[in-house]
Amino acid sequence: TEHVIKNIQWITGNNFTVERGQQQIEEVISTWEVHESWLHWSEFLREEELQHSKRYHYRVCWSVPTRRKPIPRAAASVYFVIEISKIKPATSPVEIFFTLESSRLIHRPEQCLFREKWLKDIIENKIILMERL
Repeated sequence: TEHVIKNIQWITGNNFTVERGQQQIEEVISTWEVHESWLHWSEFLREEELQHSKRYHYRVCWSVPTRRKPIPRAAASVYFVIEISKIKPATSPVEIFFTLESSRLIHRPEQCLFREKWLKDIIENKIILMERL
């Protein structure tokens, strides 16, 4: 099967706000093919000042609550970074990338097809760890 990655119009650096960044992340997530049983919430974590850019860090927490277990045993986090260049013109679009909890691999939404299995694997590994402890 061929999957088309939806092209998102990124906000420009001069129009960026923390809230608008969170909306862009929700826009990215809306393109992901995850089952409707998955619920998520997102939060802004911090701002990071670098020499040539400013980075805004967010976390999106995923879980699958059920009628029997409305509070899931484990959740999976996806960490997003929105980077605004200090070198490029202010009218340039921001850059967005994300990493999965317990992974160092950096994904770019426009180049990567998100896999629901990644979330399942994180949660399964946490449950296995909890049972061993």
